[in-house]
Amino acid sequence: MAEKAAGGGRSSRRGRALGKAGLVSAALVAALVAAGAGVLTVVRPYLSPEDFEGMGSGTVTVRIPPGANAEEIGTALADAGVVASSRSFVNAAQERAVANRLRPGHYRLRKGMAAGAALDLLLAPASRLVRRVAVPEGLRAGEVLQRVAQLAALPLKELQSVDKSLLGLPSYAPGIEGFLFPATYDVEPGDKAVDVLAAMVERWGVAARQIHLAEGARRLGLTPLEALTVASLVQAEGGTDADYPKIARVIYNRLKSNTPLELDTTVLYAQNRRSLKVTESDTKVNSPYNTYHRRGLPPGPIANPGEKALLAALNPAAGDWHWFVTTDPAHRITKFTNKESEFVRYREELNKNLGTD
Repeated sequence: MAEKAAGGGRSSRRGRALGKAGLVSAALVAALVAAGAGVLTVVRPYLSPEDFEGMGSGTVTVRIPPGANAEEIGTALADAGVVASSRSFVNAAQERAVANRLRPGHYRLRKGMAAGAALDLLLAPASRLVRRVAVPEGLRAGEVLQRVAQLAALPLKELQSVDKSLLGLPSYAPGIEGFLFPATYDVEPGDKAVDVLAAMVERWGVAARQIHLAEGARRLGLTPLEALTVASLVQAEGGTDADYPKIARVIYNRLKSNTPLELDTTVLYAQNRRSLKVTESDTKVNSPYNTYHRRGLPPGPIANPGEKALLAALNPAAGDWHWFVTTDPAHRITKFTNKESEFVRYREELNKNLGTD
């Protein structure tokens, strides 16, 4: 009896132990299932994020700020209702390895787009809301402002009245003439006149540093403003790119001999007009820019020169020329000489080509 009782006790304890083990196993399974569900809840947005289907509808403008990464762009798109979730956009960008091709700006998109479709539009140049303003070399400041007003749809009066102290001009700049660098600029919605002009001055600063304007001017015994002024004269006088260093040399030769520059372009600048025909009365205009009557350089630039003219001003050709004439403006033929008699003949050739002989 006692042995049976003892044996029965062991069986009972074993049963209770197995029962407890079963309960523990069930609890563990339940915990694992719960944990799995939790992990799945956390991971699902990454593995299978919410996403719309199709190309969406309507239009919405989204601004992508400079320096934004794919996640920040995705958040901006999701906030605007373009995509269903930021993660769907990030995944699409990563799968196609195009995150580094996304650019800042304003884009015209649609609401309710599949992330891949939104990505396609962000990569399409036509989706970007931007006005491109191409500024060619040699325009005067007033002409640049008129061109910007027309192409960027900005009020001309607003451009003309910009506070020059806000543009980042160098301390030696007497104004904006010469410092509005010729290039192509993207004008975004919301950009103001001061933003556009500041971008041009900033681009001039980049070019000036790249060609070492200050150092090059010092080497020639000039101030940076004087070197820029020479470059503007070179640009205004025209000719071919190969002529620029020769034109610069003529200017330096005449400055060295204290001979008036006698440049038609400076007279035309003083009169605020453009023409291939300059009369003797034109050369008598009362202006510090009249290089027929005033020796030395004009008080500042007469145009906005490009990089080639700037480089020519810093690296003039070797030669003893004191005169040059663009004898055939239509074909950009310029002739150089150190003899006044040849200069007179070149002028007659020009007048003949212009029909004024």
